[in-house]
Amino acid sequence: MQQLEGFIVSEKEDYVCLLRKSLYGLKQSPRQWYKRFDSFVASHDFKRSSLDSCVYFKKNSNGSFVYLFLYVDDMLIAAKDKGEIRKVKAQLSEEFEMKDLRPAKKILGMEILRDRKASKLYLSQKGYIQKVLCRFNMQSAKPVSTPLAAHFRLSSALSPQSDDEIEYMSHVPYSSAVGSLKYAMVCSLPDLSYAVSVVSRYMANPGKEHWKAVQWILRYLRGTTDVCLQFGRTKDGVIGYVDADFAGDLDRRRSLTGYVFTIGGCAISWKATLQTTVALSTTEAEYMAITEACKEAIWLKGLFSELNEDLQISTVFCDSQSAIFLTKDQMFHERTKHIDVRYHFVRDIIARGDIVVSKISTHENPADMMTKSLPITKFEHCLDLVGVHC
Repeated sequence: MQQLEGFIVSEKEDYVCLLRKSLYGLKQSPRQWYKRFDSFVASHDFKRSSLDSCVYFKKNSNGSFVYLFLYVDDMLIAAKDKGEIRKVKAQLSEEFEMKDLRPAKKILGMEILRDRKASKLYLSQKGYIQKVLCRFNMQSAKPVSTPLAAHFRLSSALSPQSDDEIEYMSHVPYSSAVGSLKYAMVCSLPDLSYAVSVVSRYMANPGKEHWKAVQWILRYLRGTTDVCLQFGRTKDGVIGYVDADFAGDLDRRRSLTGYVFTIGGCAISWKATLQTTVALSTTEAEYMAITEACKEAIWLKGLFSELNEDLQISTVFCDSQSAIFLTKDQMFHERTKHIDVRYHFVRDIIARGDIVVSKISTHENPADMMTKSLPITKFEHCLDLVGVHC
């Protein structure tokens, strides 16, 4: 660390200070804080999850569990017994200076709403979305019904070609807007996955048409600020839905993978991303998408098992019968030998019975909205299937 102004040692101006203790605001501070917190909770019999290093849990003598979820210096504590929660709070207060905000109402920009009579819990980002709309002057924009209309055919060919366009786009907050949309999508809005995936590809050199697409997404948010995820009591296990859009990328002709996992009919994990290699057929694109979805299913299954929730075999639904047959076919023949070896591990997973891949009608597959622009009727049906409600 450079010598502080007013404390520079004469004739040793080029010397630096050796830090004996991490200071707030330095790059290593979060790591030092995490190490200290980790050692403290470990000394109080909490175990860190091997699948998510920010999740801690402790089993009490009566068989109940206490869960502690950490994000930098924001924390959630969950347990069936409020007395256990108070006990953990008291232990933390002895070691750290902390503020008790009572029952969780808001964390990381997400609002937690409860309907105890109906045993429902809602996750909303209404406040955050309103701030984003104000930041980009879209609070009075005319709402639209879908995140991205079908007439947007975005590609790198639409990037600025003239000096005037380059000058115009240099004053457009494209990266900031896409970053804000990404955070909203990751936290509670799976319906934005496809649209955000598309506009994120042009962060390096966006054009006017790309910016219009971002504004369209903001207009969609303008009309859906009250949309939230709805959770309720359930005995259902994790169910996954996966889909692929063959050669959907107009620049490199790569396909798009989209999946969403639900528990009790409400989305808990979702993703829309370009595949790393070019698929030569729709079947191959769906096959590679199934592999990515099964990797997520294995992680979710392991996480729930650690948290004392014994899940049955996870089911992943796909609307491509040919891709499902390919996952069960151990023949290494002409049609599949060029596919990257890492995608074939799904066959072993299915053969062991860890994951079941089943057929579902395209009309009942909510992952369809993760890979393409849909008509409003189909789009709203997909939202209903994954527990996204107003």
